[in-house]
Amino acid sequence: MQIETRNLTLQDYDELAETMKRAYPQMSESIWSKKSIDKLTKMFPNGQICITVDGKLAAVALSIIVNYEEFGDEHTYSDITGNYTFNTHTSTGNVLYGIEVFVDPEFRELRLGRRLYDARKELCEHLNLKSIVLGGRIPNYHKYSHEFSPREYIRKVRDKEIYDPVLSFQLSNNFLPIRILKKYLPEDEASRENAVLLQWNNIYYSRKPNTMQDSIIRLGLVQWQMRHFRDIEAFYEQVEFFVNVMGDYKSDFVLFPELFNTPLLAPFNNLSERDSMIELAKLTEQIKKKISELAISYNVNIISGSMPVFDNNDLYNVSYLLHRDGRIDEYRKIHITPNEKRYYGMKGGNEIKVFDTDCGKIGLVICYDVEFPELPRILADQGMKVLFVPYLTDTQNAYMRVRHCAAARAIENECYVAIAGCVGNLPKVNNMDIQFGQAAVFTPSDFAFPSNAVKGEATPNTEMTLIVDVDLNLLKDLHHNGSVQVMKDRRKDLYETYLK
Repeated sequence: MQIETRNLTLQDYDELAETMKRAYPQMSESIWSKKSIDKLTKMFPNGQICITVDGKLAAVALSIIVNYEEFGDEHTYSDITGNYTFNTHTSTGNVLYGIEVFVDPEFRELRLGRRLYDARKELCEHLNLKSIVLGGRIPNYHKYSHEFSPREYIRKVRDKEIYDPVLSFQLSNNFLPIRILKKYLPEDEASRENAVLLQWNNIYYSRKPNTMQDSIIRLGLVQWQMRHFRDIEAFYEQVEFFVNVMGDYKSDFVLFPELFNTPLLAPFNNLSERDSMIELAKLTEQIKKKISELAISYNVNIISGSMPVFDNNDLYNVSYLLHRDGRIDEYRKIHITPNEKRYYGMKGGNEIKVFDTDCGKIGLVICYDVEFPELPRILADQGMKVLFVPYLTDTQNAYMRVRHCAAARAIENECYVAIAGCVGNLPKVNNMDIQFGQAAVFTPSDFAFPSNAVKGEATPNTEMTLIVDVDLNLLKDLHHNGSVQVMKDRRKDLYETYLK
């Protein structure tokens, strides 16, 4: 499944009309005209956003910019759009006004509405606008209009006593209700012609020219408690719990530990270690697909720790990068530990490369790999700024090897390094009985970074999450102006690390 967020064009109109009919079957006579879409896409192309799923138009959001003081908090849809001419739009305005959002019912399970709202918020910040304002429909109000006033209805929706598909969604996306707008949209009978004036404030807004840059990314690390699951659905529930938490905190990445799905080995405990791992590998494709769906639904890039893959009679330890736009990349662990060779007969992969994401270039290695400095150095030379290291260590001394090597990789490669592992015990599963772990994010060691070069760390051996913001601009400044400049000061006249 491929998800793409882009600007709407006039060529999308036929699909837009059909999608809108499916989204609003009771208002099919109110489909946007081709003339209106043509005007909007010409005068404010960045404000017209759509999402496609495997090339099919699935969701649309339309917006204009207005000088809000000219309209105030008491207006109708006709007022704000200049009687549907959109002549009220001005590039010198201060508020992004949402004039339409709809999602094809076929794709509503993918949470595309949240993705559209996130795109609007990013646009508002990028354009240095004060806020996003919109008149939100309350399509379930007609069911309660004989019992409650619009004001009482909003309160009950806010308190989750009543569910409204539009208002409940907007409240969950941090839009605040300001007032009731009477006769906002006369043809909206389901809302009894009412709408809720909603506002989301841009905390980065400044009267000065906007200097905000997309340099800060949020990392979410899962310190995963080993536990027995009654079935694979229970495993999925635990995975989704963490993804949901990270999505709510607007994480750009979620990192799970190495072999975090090994509790599912329990039914195969009568087999040898290798044969049981081969049985577990039969679930990998299904698990990968499920977690990819979560990445799309919660709009977060997920590094699925690692899982066994059985390919041409060989076992590999594989990590998947599941992009929030539906793309899937994989990395096969290069360096296999003596334990993995002895018990599972695992083999190492042979591809070393960085991955392009919507937050820049990242690197991915698995546990033992980080103890070989040549590998992250090659990734750094390819432009890596964040290195993710899912690991699985049974004892504290094994963990300390991973930790200290990861911290060294951050300093010598002028990058951030995030590590996450499993914790706790897993009795009655061969060769997976004990774990020790402490998730952490390491930084270079210079004045712009924490004095101990640790951006954040979890409590050891406790199931929890670690959420950390890292600033890529600090890496850029370090490279050019740092107290020491490791990447630039290498003696390439004497030695070099290169990929064969």
